[in-house]
Order: sequence, then structure tokens, then C-alpha cells
Amino acid sequence: MLGNHGRGLEEQVFNAPAKALARLGVTPNQVTVVGTVLSIVAAVGLLGTGKWVIGPIVLAFILFADSLDGTLARLTDSSSTFGAFLDSTLDRLSDGAVFGSLTFAIAAQYAPSAVRTWAFIAGLISMIAALTVSYARARAEAVGAQAKGGIAERTDRLIIGLVGAFLVGLGLPLWVMALALTWVAFASLFTVGQRIFAAKRELSGK
Repeated sequence: MLGNHGRGLEEQVFNAPAKALARLGVTPNQVTVVGTVLSIVAAVGLLGTGKWVIGPIVLAFILFADSLDGTLARLTDSSSTFGAFLDSTLDRLSDGAVFGSLTFAIAAQYAPSAVRTWAFIAGLISMIAALTVSYARARAEAVGAQAKGGIAERTDRLIIGLVGAFLVGLGLPLWVMALALTWVAFASLFTVGQRIFAAKRELSGK
């Protein structure tokens, strides 16, 4: 939901840096690869080690700038099917690194407790369900259907997860993170269901 409304703002913010990159001869695919590497390094190095104040801030900037490759492709008229494929594929690595690092940090940084177990399980489900959301869309398109949208697109999931980590990093109790990951897990699974039914409805109509 948030992802759809934020694209226009992203284009406005990144038009200037995208034009600068275009003048330097940087390609959209290069931006995609570098952004993915930076997001993975930041997720593992900051979120994975419990740095939940600076980590979400750094990642928010990197992940928000993820749309720079799309803006660059539009400005240079270099959009391609492979570019879209590469961007979508590498996004899954970034997402896995974020939620995997959060889940690891929960297990490594906190003493055993009911809340830690809750947060850890929610983190695992979030990681798997978030990947399934994207797979559902890709598989639907492969069989000739559209399965977009849902209550928890990529931007929504990342914002909730990073905000939860940031609040806990500021000193709030771990159950705040547990609630955030529970929402991500539930909303992701619900979105998978939405996309399955959307694909079924369209394929049944055909």
C-alpha cells in the first residue's frame, strides 16, 4: 500500500542524483547491484549485531534509494526486461538480509524468554512469508495471471520491521519488535492469500 503512494515522491527526490549518475555513464543495473550489496552489508553488519538505532536509519536511506535505478532507467530510456528481473531478484536478497539479521540478533542478543521466542518465531515467519509474497506474483505472471497488490507490499514490510527495531534500539521493550514482526508475518501471509485468490479468479475467468 505505502509502496504505491511513495513512488511519485521517490522520483522527485532522486531525479537530480539520477541525472548526475547518467552524466557519469552509470547504468541502472550497476545501481541495482551496488544498492543490494550495500543493503546486505548494512543489514548484517548493523542489524545483525544489535545496532538497532543507526542500523534502521542507514538501511532506510539505502532501501529508499533503491528506486534510483528505476529513475535512472526512465531518464536514460534504458528500461529493459532483464533490468526489471535483476531488480526484483536482488530485492529478495535485501529483504532476506534485513529480516534474517533481525531474527539472528533477537536470538543472539537477548536472554531466553517467552518474548524472545515469540519475536524469533515471528521473524522466521516474516522472512519466509515475505519471500512467498513475491514468489506468488512471479508465479502468477508465469501462468498468465496478475497477482499484484495486497495489504503488505515490500515497502510496508520493511518500514514496519525497521521502525520496530529502531524503537527497541531506543530502549523500548523487545515485545515492540515482536509485535512489529508479528504484523509483518500476518500481513505477508494474508497478502499471499490475496494474490492466490486474485490469480485463481483471473485464471478461472479465462
